[in-house]
Amino acid sequence: MDYQNKLVLAPMVRVGTLSFRMLAAEYGADITYGEEIIDHKLVKCERRINVAYGTTEFVEKGTDNVVFSTCKEERNRVVFQMGTSDAVRALKAAEIVCNDVATVDINMGCPKAFSIQGGMGAALLSKPELIHDPIKKSSNFSWLRTLPPVITFQLKRCIFLPKTTAKKKITSSFSFPQVLDMGSRLAESSQNKLTYDLSAVLIHKGSAVNSGHYVAHIKDEKTGLWWEFDDEHVSELGKCPFNEASSSTPQSESNGTASSENITDVIQSGSSDCRSAIKSEVFSSSDAYMLMYSLRCDKQENQEGQKENPIDISKGKVDSLQQLKGGYLPLHLYEWINNMNAVFLESCKQYDLRKEKELSALTERRQEVRTILSEAAVQSLEEQYFWISTDWLRLWADTTLPPALDNTPLLCSHGKVLASKVNCMKLISELAWTKLESKEKRTTAGTALWDGARMVVSSDSYRDRRTFMKSVANDVLSGKCEDGMYYISRAWLQQWIKRKNLDAPTEADAGPTNAITCNHGELMPEQAPGAKRIVVPENFWSFLVEDALKVMPEDASDCTCFPVDSSQCCHCTEELSEVACLEDSLRTLKVKQRQNHEKLATGKNIPFTPQSRYFLLPSPWLVQWRIYINMTGKNSSSAPEPERLDGVINTLKCKKHTRLLERLPELVCRRGSYFQKNPSTDKLTIIPEIDWKYFCEEWGGLMENGISALIEVGNNTDQSSSPDIIDLEKHSSPDDNMEVDAQQLILRASPEVFALLS
Repeated sequence: MDYQNKLVLAPMVRVGTLSFRMLAAEYGADITYGEEIIDHKLVKCERRINVAYGTTEFVEKGTDNVVFSTCKEERNRVVFQMGTSDAVRALKAAEIVCNDVATVDINMGCPKAFSIQGGMGAALLSKPELIHDPIKKSSNFSWLRTLPPVITFQLKRCIFLPKTTAKKKITSSFSFPQVLDMGSRLAESSQNKLTYDLSAVLIHKGSAVNSGHYVAHIKDEKTGLWWEFDDEHVSELGKCPFNEASSSTPQSESNGTASSENITDVIQSGSSDCRSAIKSEVFSSSDAYMLMYSLRCDKQENQEGQKENPIDISKGKVDSLQQLKGGYLPLHLYEWINNMNAVFLESCKQYDLRKEKELSALTERRQEVRTILSEAAVQSLEEQYFWISTDWLRLWADTTLPPALDNTPLLCSHGKVLASKVNCMKLISELAWTKLESKEKRTTAGTALWDGARMVVSSDSYRDRRTFMKSVANDVLSGKCEDGMYYISRAWLQQWIKRKNLDAPTEADAGPTNAITCNHGELMPEQAPGAKRIVVPENFWSFLVEDALKVMPEDASDCTCFPVDSSQCCHCTEELSEVACLEDSLRTLKVKQRQNHEKLATGKNIPFTPQSRYFLLPSPWLVQWRIYINMTGKNSSSAPEPERLDGVINTLKCKKHTRLLERLPELVCRRGSYFQKNPSTDKLTIIPEIDWKYFCEEWGGLMENGISALIEVGNNTDQSSSPDIIDLEKHSSPDDNMEVDAQQLILRASPEVFALLS
């Protein structure tokens, strides 16, 4: 309500009655307040229409005591003032009177002792939380300006569980009416009848929120019958949206009074001044989650009782679709619908005939297959028998148009049966084959399967032989076999034992000597990587050769024979000897360098003494050298050699001034000894003179070309400005025997440090 520039009649106890408010309105009052009424009193009232005076009265139940009265003329300007201290009770009282007043006002300023002691009036100002509570509760109530022809109610049928952060479906049942009067929900009263009938119910089946099955119950407006739409299944429910078998049971009751168990209020019809109760059926459901109500039209009410028989297209009862009087579809659309229905019924008829024909053909074919298979047993292998593809036999029995008899997919390029397809054939007798031949065209592949019979028959004997040979191979690997005659790869034999016991050899059974055959076609030395060999007996070798030739008949090189007296390849032996000599010499060189540089090789800190000469080496070069000499085993040849010392040292000097380009490292005192402070991060590392001498001999360096460093002890007062002098703070301990109290260590480098680095 807008209060700007309005003349307002203030609320006055025992003064702001209906007659006084009407008098104030005649004298120009835009907004009139009624006297304050306590919510306890109003919730005990019922609404009555006083036809004699044309007023709306709220009378205390069981008495004639009028608590509040109003009329239609002041509907848009009267303010109902209420005294309250409870949000729920205030909302209930406001719902009783809200349809007949412009707005509801809560008194928060009355200083009377009665109001303050009851927590009302000015008492609310001292408790802001009580003010916020009724405002929040009342904010959930709203009015409607206009209504659509169809109203959809989306029901919240789930709750959120904070502990599991998941949603849970509400499975308790709730009630909803068949007829709904929405006239009382409008902000402004309307003379039109706003009666809505339940037209559809959407149902969710299942206990989970994010999954389940959805079903729709829809009412036919012309016949009044309810229909259930469950995917492609449509069934009639009758006069109620739920049949007797459903978990949702209808309940019939008169809604003359409101029920606390129902979600609907009193359903009324007629004008806002005089409304009479409507008897409405109430339904109960636990799975419905969406309700749809359609506005009732006068034409539908006039035609109520005139029911039509429902149309069932699936039963072929559609002769023509007649347009009802007052229908809304054009005539050409009705003709198009009738034509489409006729085409649909003809298609259904043709489909039923074709389906019946195909089913009878399949039934006859399957019976024929059973008859043939009953005669397919072969009494003995001496009789003539044939082989047939089981895949084709399955297609012949299960399809209306089976392919011609063809066993080609079972054969290889040479016209033989593939070893992997042995289990895809069925043995049948000559009588069964003759019957199949008379019904289906036989291909040349049928005769080729004759040879495959021998392979299947011999599969049992092959499994037995392979099992025996596995026991021989285990004896060979354990050293129990003493009659060895031929060499094969030890690694290949270990993998061969792990393979399953198959009915026929595979490609993995070929090449038992590939790993021990060199590029020259001779026996590879056993010292070569992966050339470990083992001796097997002659019967085992014959079995392996037989399998390899079956798998690779065109390539006999996979079975190179190496008897026990075979000599190793001389070329490969010489190459391995040269490699072994190089590795031995390299190993000896690394051992000698580790001995010469024991502390540098292990990365230990070297203690320094004053007045001693040392040398500086690049730290990255020293790290690479340490990795190189400590690398042993198979990966020793993969470590790169460090660069020559001459080139490395020259990179540390300025070519023009021949001065040192890197800063000198710092020293630190620990327990009376001096060490390099940060050897892992410094770019230069201090090494003893003897180590530099050995490095020059080992890595091509010149003794006089090195960067020497001298540690001296100097006085604090004798500070040199030379850039190659680094002053170090004293870190000696109290028990240090060296007298360096008023002295400092000075590190002098030759050549000197470049001036820009000082």
